[in-house]
Amino acid sequence: MNIAVIGAGKWGQAIHFAISKNFTCKISSRTKKNIKNFVSLTEALECEYLIIALPAQIVRAWLKENFKYKNQKILVAAKGIEKGTGSFLNDIYKEFVPEQNLAFLSGPSFAAEVIKSLPTCVVINSRNSDVADKFASFFPDFIKTYTSDDVIGAEICGAYKNVLAIASGICDGLELGNNARASLISRGLIEMRRFGKFFGAEDETFLGLSGAGDLFLTASSVLSRNYRVGFGLAKGKSLSEILDELGEVAEGVFTTDAILELSKKYKIYTPIVSEVALVLKGKQPKLSLKDLLA
Repeated sequence: MNIAVIGAGKWGQAIHFAISKNFTCKISSRTKKNIKNFVSLTEALECEYLIIALPAQIVRAWLKENFKYKNQKILVAAKGIEKGTGSFLNDIYKEFVPEQNLAFLSGPSFAAEVIKSLPTCVVINSRNSDVADKFASFFPDFIKTYTSDDVIGAEICGAYKNVLAIASGICDGLELGNNARASLISRGLIEMRRFGKFFGAEDETFLGLSGAGDLFLTASSVLSRNYRVGFGLAKGKSLSEILDELGEVAEGVFTTDAILELSKKYKIYTPIVSEVALVLKGKQPKLSLKDLLA
């Protein structure tokens, strides 16, 4: 198969590792890395099947600068909503690639565990079942794949859970206990569903791997960058200090504002996201807790 991963961060490398179990898979990124089958971006873009693991906030600019459509099939392996425009990733990609050639990866899947070949389940979401099935066939035995056509539902779950993970990290950083975290995550799932239903997402998606599965994982583990952002804020660190320590993109930081703007525009009730946005802008986490409980 003619397959390439674009983006060689931890997640891109984990996907490349998994696909390479059964197929020759190329990988490329802006910075050259010592990885087997690393190639130039030009060579990678000649592949028929592309798995793009670039941060959501740079995707539009990257596509404009680098991408030329040649009937490639694309699996989008990022999660987020574009800050400023409120655009979902599927809307951005559809400007450059026909919808029938697009698929979106979702589900609970930490890169660190994929690299160890630990059991993982993911969902390939596409309006084209043939494209979904094809990408699903690339993954090795330790990754069980499901397919779905609820693209918007998977996208919203993948973006929203990152914001809720920040909230969960704040909760644990304040040492509020397991009861509080469980309450926050369950109310967060309801809030995420309320937001997603407005845009036409299906109920089943919120109860499955893309929704509850990914949320439970991301909102309860120090392996989650977004969780660590919240935890650091609760411990009194500045946002810039936390992001410098991470050394990687925490999508929830940008997605918070995007969701907040959409919720204001369409009058959707999103109290947890609203409080996370205020904390990211400097509000004391304990005051946010007090306002949420009220």
